[in-house]
Amino acid sequence: MSEIIKQNLINHLNQIIRERDPYLANGGHFFIKEYIRQELSHLGQVESHPFEIKGKSFENIVLKLNPNLSEPTIIIGAHYDTVPGSVGADDNGSGVAVLLELARIFSEHPLQKYPLQFIAFDLEEYGLLGSKAYAKQIKEQKQAIRLMFSLEMLGYCDHRPNSQRYPAGLKYFYPSTGNFIALVGNIEATPDLRKLSQNIRQTVPCEWLPVPLKGYPIPDTRRSDHVPFWDVGYNAIMVTDTANMRNPYYHSAQDTLDTLDLDFLTQVCQGLALAIQSL
Repeated sequence: MSEIIKQNLINHLNQIIRERDPYLANGGHFFIKEYIRQELSHLGQVESHPFEIKGKSFENIVLKLNPNLSEPTIIIGAHYDTVPGSVGADDNGSGVAVLLELARIFSEHPLQKYPLQFIAFDLEEYGLLGSKAYAKQIKEQKQAIRLMFSLEMLGYCDHRPNSQRYPAGLKYFYPSTGNFIALVGNIEATPDLRKLSQNIRQTVPCEWLPVPLKGYPIPDTRRSDHVPFWDVGYNAIMVTDTANMRNPYYHSAQDTLDTLDLDFLTQVCQGLALAIQSL
């Protein structure tokens, strides 16, 4: 099973890793958007969630699995845009690859309780604009959300001592070696953080951090697509390899496939599947 997951992730990464800034690399950006749409369409009916920024149209891509279940929805999201000049292997090719593979896993092994939404968000790098538009819409529609996951850089691992850095004060409570996946959630999601981390640890080391006041006391926790969901009152968790706190190639042209630890990425994907099934 792990070899199948790993090969699927590699296949996705080989398509995703290219410059895809929506303004300066719009050819790559269009290719990736259509690749995501194509892959998700094999699993169910794909919807477009359009939004407009300064007169220009953009879209999030949405797959809903088992939407007729009566319980609140679990959202799993990852952004597909990059910063200019980067092919974005870790940021956020790794997140999109895991998003697509989790969608496949849960289409074959559906949750019995919760409906699932898999969302590829656009314009994260320009201020979380795609996820802001989506969170605003579902809040206005008064949709019930069980939990939102933002998959934000999942594939960089460093087993060397002192390879992990932290925002001020946190280094005294967490490992100094950057070989774990982190869960960062709002304080209300603490019971889920605890349970999810226990399940993820079946495949990969995992640490978790609950943050109060929508993350404002620790600004580094407000840098991905979970934040718009926090801001409108939903429970949400960022799943991350901690980005620039570990990965020296963050937001650079060196964020390439050969810097990723594909075994680590596979273990993260497996751990997330186990954890989501446990909810």
